[in-house]
Amino acid sequence: MSSNFRVIIIMNNTLSATRIRWWIAGLMWLAIAINYIDRTVLSAAAPHLIQELEINPEMMGFIMAAFFWSYALLQIPAGWFADRFGQKKGLGIAVGWWSIATMAMGLATGFKSLLALRLALGVGEAAAYPSNAGITARWFPDRERATVSGLFDSASKFGGAVAMPLIVWMIAMFDWRITFLAIGAIGLFWVIAWYFIYAENPEDHKKIAASEVSLIRDGQAQKHGDKSVRPMKWYKLLRYRNIWAMCIGFFTINYTSYFFITWLPTYLVKDKGMDFLKMGMVAALPLICGMVIEVIAGWASDRMVHRKVLSLTATRKLFLTIGLLMALCIGFAPFTESVFMTVLLLCIAKSGTTVAASQVWALPGDVAPKNSVSIVAGLQNTVSNMGGAVGPIITGAIVGATGHFTWALVFSAVLVVIGILNYLFLMGNVEPIVEEDAATAHSAVASRA
Repeated sequence: MSSNFRVIIIMNNTLSATRIRWWIAGLMWLAIAINYIDRTVLSAAAPHLIQELEINPEMMGFIMAAFFWSYALLQIPAGWFADRFGQKKGLGIAVGWWSIATMAMGLATGFKSLLALRLALGVGEAAAYPSNAGITARWFPDRERATVSGLFDSASKFGGAVAMPLIVWMIAMFDWRITFLAIGAIGLFWVIAWYFIYAENPEDHKKIAASEVSLIRDGQAQKHGDKSVRPMKWYKLLRYRNIWAMCIGFFTINYTSYFFITWLPTYLVKDKGMDFLKMGMVAALPLICGMVIEVIAGWASDRMVHRKVLSLTATRKLFLTIGLLMALCIGFAPFTESVFMTVLLLCIAKSGTTVAASQVWALPGDVAPKNSVSIVAGLQNTVSNMGGAVGPIITGAIVGATGHFTWALVFSAVLVVIGILNYLFLMGNVEPIVEEDAATAHSAVASRA
């Protein structure tokens, strides 16, 4: 074998190996896509379930919200588990659990069984985002953080966008029970792929090149994955102002965002008079727009930071503010007579929430203490998903009381304004949290005394 031929083989192997982190990103993207497809099935099937199982709007609001109760409450334990025992176990077990729960919903017989299975779905899905935030911190250099965060979170819009027309078609062609069974089975195939492809740290992967490991680790301010460093206790994180700002801000974003995967189909049918099949196509448009815009926003913010156009703090706040200003359009949507304008405003609003989300999911990696990214992400997502826990109930109550969605959407816009003020004034400099050494702190106090 000639030396030139050996050089070509080595170069090809190196090039192939340097893409390993993007294979991991692809699996992260797929996990979130499956996550949202599975949680969206109920939303698409809601009009049928209300009629067939004799469930009123208030009861459906509780069923939709039940997912968020368990989902929100288990974010911190799921984040702790992923940081402590590894994201391979945390995310792998989670996808298997929620896939089985989705399949089981095809066996539901009424309000109680739907409520219980929706709670079970939330238990499994709780680990998805905290795990992905931790994987991003371990597997990617800091300059790619918002790009990857925007990429994997964009899958939530793809999942919803694909799910809506696909599930509507499946329900129309077959049956809602068969649809739950078929959609739920997809995640089990992902678990198999995850087991064989993912490794906890870049150094542990059998097919990665040393050059890619160096590219990743040399580009990280904090090299997460050192097993000798324990994650920070979740309650200690509450001492830091930025953690509160992250939690409050994300709550306002999620309250608005989850309207698009819970009540939007019913809104389009009830208030805008769309037939079921047309609704399935139109409801996907805001999610498709959001998916594209989020990836662009994540990439653009990373470029601005890398090229030092703005500081990390200024970049995060700029994109969060722009996104939330766009999200305000949800409050104007019900006041137009034109269906086209309503859908356009909803597309802008959803895209705004995704611009903000590209930064929201980068923030845990920006501020978390070493080996604590998943638990910071879990804490942030716990509070944020209270928006999902109460949002469908509040919306259902407003619709039940007024007979339409107008004031429910206006209320969402008011929360968006609070989110803007929060990120501008409560959130401080975006930088890693350094836990103050107890002995140092004690000495400082003693010297001041």
